[in-house]
Parts: sequence; C-alpha cells; structure tokens
Amino acid sequence: MAKGRVLVMDDEDFIKDVMGSMLEMLDYEVDFANDGAQALGMYQEAMEKNSRFDAVIMDLTIPGGRGGKETIQDLLKIDANAKAIVSSGYSNDIIMSNFKEFGFAAVIAKPFQIEDLRKVLDTIFK
Repeated sequence: MAKGRVLVMDDEDFIKDVMGSMLEMLDYEVDFANDGAQALGMYQEAMEKNSRFDAVIMDLTIPGGRGGKETIQDLLKIDANAKAIVSSGYSNDIIMSNFKEFGFAAVIAKPFQIEDLRKVLDTIFK
C-alpha cells in the first residue's frame, strides 16, 4: 500500500522519470504535471474527488510556464494545508533559502539522491 500520493510538477521529462522512479521505490503513488496551471487543475480535481495529494514537489522555475514561484500562493488558496516542496538546481534563489516565507513546507536542491528525497518527505509527514 502506498504511503501517500505525490504530484510532481516539472517541465523536464527526464526529471519526472527519475523522480517518479524514486518516489515509487519509496512506496508513493505519483502523478505528473508539466507546469503550475496543470498542477493546480490536477490538485483541484483530486480534492473534488476526495483523493487529494499528500505532497506536491514543484520545480521553482519553468521556462514559458508557471513554476513553483508563481504557483505556490494559488495552491495554498485551493488548500491551505497543502504540503509543497520546492525543487531547483538554482540554490542561490532567495526562495530556496527562505522557502517557508513563500509558503513551501520543504526544499530539495537538484540534483538529489533518493535518500535526500526520503528525508524531505519524512520531515513533512512526521
């Protein structure tokens, strides 16, 4: 039985594939969104079906689309208790160092290992 449902929002298929495999190895059910607009729609639909996501991992920036930076506040309007994890390879972005001030529950810098992902998920689900 899965530990929970995680929505991964990223524009890169390779990242989604790797993160999906890691999450499945950690016993999570995974769905994917390409940008913030799609993620918000999927999150809203899941809530309406009483099948909400337990966490959302959001890429901070998505070229030509809504990244985590633009999406987090709308997600929290849909669900004030949403657990969003910001993810980026740009560790010098202010959101990465002050993630809680922006509404994120946790942060994970790319690239990361499966153990890093497990620790982050454990911290938000404790």
